[in-house]
Amino acid sequence: MRLRSSRWPGSALRAAAAFACIGAAFVYGGGAAAAEAGFGPRAVQDPYFGQPLFDFYQDRYFSALTELMASQQLGRMPHHVDEAEILRGGLFLSYGLHREAADIFQRLIDQGAPPGVRDRAWYYLAKIRYQRGLAAEAEQALDRVRGRLPGELEVDRALLKGNLLMRRGDYAAAAQVLEPLVDSDGASLYARYNLGVALVRSGSVARGSELLDEVGVVPGTTEEIRSLRDKANVALGFAALRDKDAERAKVYLERVRLTGLMANKALLGYGWAAEAMNDPKSALVSWLELSGRDGGDAAVLESRLAVPYALAQIGAEGQALQQYGAAIHAYDDESASLDESIADIRGGKLLEGLVASNPGEEMGWFWNIDRLPPMRHAAHLVGVLALHDFQEGFKNYRDLLFLARNLRLWESKMDTFGDMLVNRRQAYAVRLAQLGMQARDAGLARLEARQAALETELQAEAQGGDGAAFADAHERALAARIERARAALRRLEVAGAAGIDGAPGEGARREAADRLRRVDGALGWQLGQELPSRLWDTRKQMRQIAVELAQAHDRQQRLARAQQEEPQRFDGFAQRIQALQERIQALKPRVAQLIVQQRQAVEELAVAELQQQKEDLVAYGNQARFAVAQIFDRANRAAAAPGAARSGEGPPAAPAEAPDGQPAAVPNAAPNSVPDAVPKAAPDAAPSAAPADRRSDPQGAEPPAAEPADDHVKR
Repeated sequence: MRLRSSRWPGSALRAAAAFACIGAAFVYGGGAAAAEAGFGPRAVQDPYFGQPLFDFYQDRYFSALTELMASQQLGRMPHHVDEAEILRGGLFLSYGLHREAADIFQRLIDQGAPPGVRDRAWYYLAKIRYQRGLAAEAEQALDRVRGRLPGELEVDRALLKGNLLMRRGDYAAAAQVLEPLVDSDGASLYARYNLGVALVRSGSVARGSELLDEVGVVPGTTEEIRSLRDKANVALGFAALRDKDAERAKVYLERVRLTGLMANKALLGYGWAAEAMNDPKSALVSWLELSGRDGGDAAVLESRLAVPYALAQIGAEGQALQQYGAAIHAYDDESASLDESIADIRGGKLLEGLVASNPGEEMGWFWNIDRLPPMRHAAHLVGVLALHDFQEGFKNYRDLLFLARNLRLWESKMDTFGDMLVNRRQAYAVRLAQLGMQARDAGLARLEARQAALETELQAEAQGGDGAAFADAHERALAARIERARAALRRLEVAGAAGIDGAPGEGARREAADRLRRVDGALGWQLGQELPSRLWDTRKQMRQIAVELAQAHDRQQRLARAQQEEPQRFDGFAQRIQALQERIQALKPRVAQLIVQQRQAVEELAVAELQQQKEDLVAYGNQARFAVAQIFDRANRAAAAPGAARSGEGPPAAPAEAPDGQPAAVPNAAPNSVPDAVPKAAPDAAPSAAPADRRSDPQGAEPPAAEPADDHVKR
């Protein structure tokens, strides 16, 4: 079963979200609000700030807050220090932690903030506190607003101020605050309604009624306006009844829709107005319509007494007795149903059903009850769910369930982290052995000695070398061929000197020697020419070798340190995991105990409300029984009076039980007897049905006009 309207006032959500968005939407979303606050569009420079922002806009406030606080602790958002604090304050506010949010905001104010941002944030904080019933704290925050707020926010601020003043009973001051709003162009209906309430309560009934009358005839273009119009007309109607002006009360109450939220109360009041005008038939029409509606409404329950009263007024006392019997029967049935609902609540079906019917991804103040649980008499719960304390208590209960699930999740994560640490230790041991073997195979000391020898040789070549040390492979091959040619030429000279036959002559040997000398000279010249560049390249390579050897030496030192430090790090992680496991184990029973206590507290709130309904039913039933007794008593007295009895006539007998359990009608009841014990309104008094007014009007017997309307639907 979907609730018709069980959400928190829209402004509560908007106010908390707007506070959080001072650091998010105002700064990063641009637009008029950002311009008014002195900010322009800005890019997110730190990715660790972008992640909680993303979760915030996805309504995952717990994840956003967790990530934000972790990144703040680790210093990951150097470019968004203030914005992160404002967002954290807004997220605290979304959980109702208004004091913590105010501390954050005050600290940022002390550090210096644009006046526009400061005033707007204090206003939103005041609005949230007002929604949570913290009137004094809301006034304190609202008084911190120094300048004029932009646009409609200034009107909202005045309306909020007026509501706060009326809440503490200072209606004259509230009227002074609200009067300028009504005199301005485009004044909202809420301003007119609230000013009318304040004026009526402060004694200016004529002026207040005039304003409420203006609201009561405004064209209903939206459901919001139609509901406010009905509320104004009901307020005017009951105020007229209180002033003994039944005719005017009927005019006001006739304006109320038969299908609106105020319809039942209007039908009840219309009946009393008709009765005060000595028109019981019209009253009966209104009350009969009302008596057939849902019996969970106090006005409906009272109408079931008013119907037989009206029947008695028109002389139908037999039908009146039958209706009284039907009312008693209905009250008894409803009381039994309430007993069943109370048993279901104490059996846990209410909270379990609410949690199952209204799932949510995360905890948070913005979450609300949208569906009734599948219970035998779910209609009884509408009044329960309308209780502010129940809504707050159930959200706390749901948040505790979320925390319990979160603790179980982290408990499993701790086991996973422990397994990961064991695997890391094993992998480290294997890798350490491999690195140790690689370090031994590298022979770092031998390489360093080789480098030193090469440096010495390089210095020698640089001082007096001919470049042969820097020859490439081709040049070294040419030098080897030249050496072989010299050796061959020496052998030929020996053979020629010895007179060996076939040996080349001296001229041929001389020509070959000249050619060899030229080739050797060309090679030497080439090596000499390229010596500077090759010497520079070689020195560059030697420097790179030195760097790489230094890096290898550093890695070897770090490896040695790791052998000492890494086991300590592993031990530190193990200790941290153990500490967190112990903390989780300590928190689990504490949260479980709080869940039980909160569950009992919320269930007792619901049971207390249903018990009060049972007491109302008992009171109604007693009044109905007393009225029946009075009818019979008067009938007996009339029958016993001299000359009253005729042959075959006498006092009415006790009513026989009808097949449906209701008393049968008594046709001989005296037509002029009036059961004066029913809770009726005399022609000179407003309706006195306290039980009905207790639920439909918190001000008791006072007219509904005393109940200011919160301007929290549009904004």
